[in-house]
Amino acid sequence: MTRGMLTVEETKDLIEGGQLDTVLLVFADLQGRLMGKRLTGDYFIHDILEGEGAIHACNYLIANDMEMEPVPGYAYASWETGYGDLKAVPDFTTLRRIPWLEKTALVICDAFDEETGQEIDVAPRAILKRQIERATAASYTVKTASELEFYLFRDSFEEAAGKRYADLRPHSDYIMDYHILQATEDEYFIRQVRNGMDGAGVPVEFSKGEFGRGQQEINLRYSGALEMADRHVLYKNGVKEMAAFAGRAVTFMAKWSMAEAGSSFHLHSSVWDADGSRSLMSDEGGPNHMSDVFRGWLGGLMATAREMAWMFAPFVNSYKRYQLGSWAPTAIAWGHDNRTCGFRIVGEHAGHRVECRIPGADANPYLAFAATIAGGLHGIQDGVEPPPIFHGNAYEAKDIPRVPSSLHEAIDAFRDSKVARQAFGDAVYEHLLNCAVQEQSMFDNNCVTDWELSRYFERG
Repeated sequence: MTRGMLTVEETKDLIEGGQLDTVLLVFADLQGRLMGKRLTGDYFIHDILEGEGAIHACNYLIANDMEMEPVPGYAYASWETGYGDLKAVPDFTTLRRIPWLEKTALVICDAFDEETGQEIDVAPRAILKRQIERATAASYTVKTASELEFYLFRDSFEEAAGKRYADLRPHSDYIMDYHILQATEDEYFIRQVRNGMDGAGVPVEFSKGEFGRGQQEINLRYSGALEMADRHVLYKNGVKEMAAFAGRAVTFMAKWSMAEAGSSFHLHSSVWDADGSRSLMSDEGGPNHMSDVFRGWLGGLMATAREMAWMFAPFVNSYKRYQLGSWAPTAIAWGHDNRTCGFRIVGEHAGHRVECRIPGADANPYLAFAATIAGGLHGIQDGVEPPPIFHGNAYEAKDIPRVPSSLHEAIDAFRDSKVARQAFGDAVYEHLLNCAVQEQSMFDNNCVTDWELSRYFERG
């Protein structure tokens, strides 16, 4: 068992022995944030393990926005339906310690309808589970890994908000990409993150400085797609919690400043056999050592990259990351170990895989992995071949499709996606589309930016 993971019996013994007194029951919302409740240890034993086996929460939690405001347009939950409860049922395979919270354990839940008892199909974890089931039905196991970047500041969250997020103090005064000296100055915090995650069942490979001032990268060990998504959301939440305790602010915004590199979520994916023991990606005799499965997977990812872009870049800010020469991709091209392409092919033999560089660190991993599996299966099942390998600087390439340059453009592409509607089903597809539309509407109709004020206040 992975370090930090717990069985139900172990958890019960730890509670009865006084080593645990709090258990968090959580699930992810549409933005990939953890929602839920803190239970006392005794309540967890008597009412969850020996009782009803679930907690209750308002169903608006999977039909709201970043500000926790109910928003219109959802068939699943609205003022008209009364915003009733959902049942959050623990998946006990996710039960684990949370070392940075005293005497605390956590378990991830699936959302179920109070009346029908059916799993709620528009919940992000359920959306990913349905795509994994499609892969399983085709005798495939999909494995993924997350490389996540974030910025660390000397300000606290409260200080950053008090400054209206201006004149913040990055933890480094210079670009710290691979710098050991600067990373040592950050180690009081980053070491806590690495060790905390390892102790919470979220295995870490390594940490390093990244290309921005104060920018960090911590890579998580690959696993099955559902386990990886669970680890991903726990990691982001945990980094923020540890930062708050340390009096520091962090951000996973895709582009917190136009003067700095954006923060990415490099999404690695590969296809394995039914029991997950053998990779199906490599063929020494195939073109570029790619198997038929690899070519179909990559072909599908590339063919759907524009129409699925919203699931990799969900916010208005997300699209500011796609700048020429910025380490974030603009071209839907693939190359061998080429960081200017949207799809970078890396590894060999069992490690041969696709690195999709399109997602930002602000993406919801359940949705990003669901889009990846939907696109990849489309490519395999429909025999979609990838275009020829790209050599050179993809930022300067001509006649190559581009990543959408705005949320408006991504919404239009998603709205026209037959692959997304077919893969997710009408109800889920419409739920996701409304989430995107409402985010854009909030910005268009409720926001005057600092840029507009400085440009037009006096001179306009």
